[in-house]
Amino acid sequence: MKAMILAAGLGKRLRPVTKDIPKALAEVDGRPLLSIVMGRLRQAGFSEFVINTHYFAEKIDEYLRENDNFGCRIDISHEAGLLLETGGGIKRARPMLEGGGSFLVHNVDILSNLNIPEFIANAPKDALATLALCRRDSSRYLLFDDNMRLLGWTDASSGRIRSPYKNLDPDKCRKYSFTGIHLISDRIFPVMEEWDDVFSIIDLYLAVAADYPIYGYLQDGIRMLDAGKPETLAAAPEFLRSL
Repeated sequence: MKAMILAAGLGKRLRPVTKDIPKALAEVDGRPLLSIVMGRLRQAGFSEFVINTHYFAEKIDEYLRENDNFGCRIDISHEAGLLLETGGGIKRARPMLEGGGSFLVHNVDILSNLNIPEFIANAPKDALATLALCRRDSSRYLLFDDNMRLLGWTDASSGRIRSPYKNLDPDKCRKYSFTGIHLISDRIFPVMEEWDDVFSIIDLYLAVAADYPIYGYLQDGIRMLDAGKPETLAAAPEFLRSL
């Protein structure tokens, strides 16, 4: 199985750290986020990676060359000229990902204690995608039924709901936040064919949830940190030591 690391973003939330480097190379105790995420995935048994790049892509290429790709096979999906967002980035990498049955997708700025082999083993076999979830104080949540099948999304502060199901009541749903880690079946690529080149993967999940099984997975004791902001990047060393 391959893992795709989403590393193409502009890192706007992380400025000024990302003024001259991509978010993937922002450091935690002297170690780039890309190295930390790859290390965790390698510990989970992954040795084949796809990394999408855009902003300061050449610096990621150089970093990987200097480290001999960490002994792994790495394919680069370079989004030249246009940032494709999460869904478009995965769609563009189709030739590198299709054919293996399923692949893992991991945001480069997400740190967590997710037990990745356990997550993969517990993903429903019929799932188009399984999303690793967490509990987090927020006004925005993904909505699931009691079987953890995706039903929709809500912004509790505005009352806005997005769902393929009419009259969905968020108060009757399970509410969780997405960690940025998901296991995707390569059956998703024919579904993506009808979508433009630039789109969010969450938008796709919400649009097709009634027609394709998309599930959530909540690990007991899950902890995660979005290190994509200066204040959370600063908190990352202590977070990692606490795992």
